[in-house]
Amino acid sequence: MSQEPSRRRLLLLAGGGLAALAGCTGGGDGNGEGSANGADNGGDGASTDGDGTANSGDGEQSAEQVEGPMPLVEPEVPLQYELSTFAENAVSGGPPKDGIPSIDDPNFDSAAEGDEDLDPEDPVFGVEIDGDARAYRQDVLVHHEIVNDTVGGRNVAVSYCPLTGTVVGFERGDVEFGVSGMLVNNNLIMYDRATDSWWPQILGTAVTGELTGASLRELRVTWTTWERWRDEHPETQVLNTNTGYARNYGHDPYGSYNPRGGYYDNDRFLFDTLDEDDRLPPKDIVIGARSTDGAVAFEKELLREEGLLETTVGGVPYLAAYDPALDTAYIYRNPDEISVERTSEGYGSPDGTHGAGSLPLGSVNAFDGMWFAWVGFYSDLELVA
Repeated sequence: MSQEPSRRRLLLLAGGGLAALAGCTGGGDGNGEGSANGADNGGDGASTDGDGTANSGDGEQSAEQVEGPMPLVEPEVPLQYELSTFAENAVSGGPPKDGIPSIDDPNFDSAAEGDEDLDPEDPVFGVEIDGDARAYRQDVLVHHEIVNDTVGGRNVAVSYCPLTGTVVGFERGDVEFGVSGMLVNNNLIMYDRATDSWWPQILGTAVTGELTGASLRELRVTWTTWERWRDEHPETQVLNTNTGYARNYGHDPYGSYNPRGGYYDNDRFLFDTLDEDDRLPPKDIVIGARSTDGAVAFEKELLREEGLLETTVGGVPYLAAYDPALDTAYIYRNPDEISVERTSEGYGSPDGTHGAGSLPLGSVNAFDGMWFAWVGFYSDLELVA
C-alpha cells in the first residue's frame, strides 16, 4: 500500500523545489521529542480542559511530570510496537532536516483581514487558550508543518502533517520544534531543538534521543473551516502569509481541500504504511483518541449523521459528541456510564444541557486523521463506523 518515494519528490519539484515545498517531511535544526500517548489523555478519570490540558477527575495533572525545559509526562497510551520499531521504519521524505522550515515568528491578521484572504470553506486549525483564539491556515502550514507560537501566555507548537491529515498541538515550554525530514507511517517526525530527539507527530512520544520514551503534553486543536471558526471566535487572529519565506501559498502541492482533490481524495500513498486495514477506505476521516485504556476512532461522517456515538475501550465506556458549529467532535471517557442524550439544545445529561465540548465527563484529547494513519500506529484500536 505504498507508492515510490520519488513521487513525492516530483510533487515537491512541481511546487517550486525541495526547499520551497512542505509536506510531512520537514527538517529543523533542533531536537525532537514526542509522546506515544498524549500527556493530556486520560486513564483513571483523567480529563482535558477545554484547551486540552491534562487533568485527573479532581483537577490534578494525570501523568507524572518529567523534569526539563519542556512539559513532558510519562507515557500513558499503550503502544502497538516497540519504540525502536518507529525509528527503524523511518524514511526520508525528500527535503533534509529543516528543508521544510517551521514558522518560529508567526504573524497574524484580524478576522476582518482574514475574510479578505480566505474563502469561507477553507480549512483552518483552531486553538483557544484563556480567551486567546488563533486560526492556523492549512494553505500556509502545508508549506511549513510546524508553528512555534505563544497562545494565552503558553508556549505551544501546532503541527500539521499533510500526508496523514493530522493536526496536533503540544506544549513546548522554552523549546522549539522543527521538521526532521523523516517520516514513519507517512507521518511527520518532529525534532526538538534542545536534544534533537525524534517525535512522530501522532505518537507524541520520543522514539530516539535522550528523551526516548517521554511524552509531550498535548492541547486541543480543532480542524474546521474559516467561516465556522470565525463565527465561533469573532475576535480570533489568523495566521497570515508573512512568514519570512518565499512560498506559493496559493498552491497546495498535494491537492486541495476546497474542493477536495489530489492526494487528499485518492487511495494512494507516497511511502510505506505500518499496517493495512480495510474496515474503512484508507483516507476516510476519523476522529480518534488514545488513553490508558487504549485507542478509539469514530468515523467522522457517521458522527455527523448520528451526533452521539458510544463504545467501550479496554472495557471502559466511551462516547463521542459531535459539534455541528465547528464540524468536530469531542471524545469522553465515561466509566460511570452517565446517561447523555442529544437534544435540540445540545446534549442532555443529569445536571443539565451542555455543548459537545463541555459535557461533565473526562474528555480525552481527540483529533482528525486519515484512517490508515490512525490504524497504522494503533492497529488494535476500537473503530466505530
